[in-house]
Amino acid sequence: MKNTFQPTRLALATAALLLASLAQAQVAYVSSEKDHKLTIVDLKTQAVTGTVATCKRPRHMVITPDGKQLMVACGDSGQADVIDLATRKSVKKIGLGDDPEIFDLTPDGKTLYVTNEEDGEVGIVDLASGKRTGAIKVGEEPEGVLVSRDGKTVYVTSEVASLVHVIDTTTGKVTKNIKAGKRPRRFAMTPDGAQLWVTNELGASVTVISTADHSVLDTIKFEVKGARAADITPVGITMSADGKRAFVGLGKANHVAFVDVASRKTTDLVLSGKRAWGLALNKAQDRLYVANGLSDDMTIIDVPGAKALKSVAVGRVPHSIAVVE
Repeated sequence: MKNTFQPTRLALATAALLLASLAQAQVAYVSSEKDHKLTIVDLKTQAVTGTVATCKRPRHMVITPDGKQLMVACGDSGQADVIDLATRKSVKKIGLGDDPEIFDLTPDGKTLYVTNEEDGEVGIVDLASGKRTGAIKVGEEPEGVLVSRDGKTVYVTSEVASLVHVIDTTTGKVTKNIKAGKRPRRFAMTPDGAQLWVTNELGASVTVISTADHSVLDTIKFEVKGARAADITPVGITMSADGKRAFVGLGKANHVAFVDVASRKTTDLVLSGKRAWGLALNKAQDRLYVANGLSDDMTIIDVPGAKALKSVAVGRVPHSIAVVE
């Protein structure tokens, strides 16, 4: 009895330590559209430590409000793959409809809103049941979706219509259409919730919108020395935790713009890989991670110094980055 009990107890203790180390690890998950997997990069060593197999064509990722799971939208599977962050294993799949692009969760983690590009609508999914409960028609080729911090409003971009749709979550109706730049893509909101920033891929710009009255406050244009205007294609965007700085991936211009939020001026341009796309910051806000869709790597940028530190190969056609600390 003693010989069989001791190894079992040791095995359980070892497994517990392993799970604890995984949960405490500081890593970035990078989705690879062509490899159908997530690449894991250790943020301390800046090296790839493994991969997680997922459904077909993984793109956008969101960490659940409780910090325990990573949800991955898979465009060719029409699903969200739910990854348990403690074990790094898929625990379930949730149907998202055809060609899901970007999604966001309500603050209580109960409802998911997802853009379905081909259908020109925003799907509504109840996460408890895993069932799609409805859809809201919007402009053609919707992509970006963001839920307000109070959960009362959902913002959606329409690439073809060059609009931002404002949706009331209580009624499920579009209450306003805001004219943005050409081919609007993604969102970032200031920490105080007062401003919504929208990247315009074919406008080489960001539209700044007031959330109080949904008026356009400003349009920020980007220029990169040596790059044609047509190659300055902003898509990915993120905002610092203090709301003082925005970071914009300039796509085919292969740079990231650092923008002072108060003045709405570009302060720095940092060279990245080819087609700077998805962006994420670490908790300390001193490292910016950039998924480069055409060079199949992730650039690590030192934020205080505004300079690239390293590029890490992360799989074919990286799309988005989720930082877990």
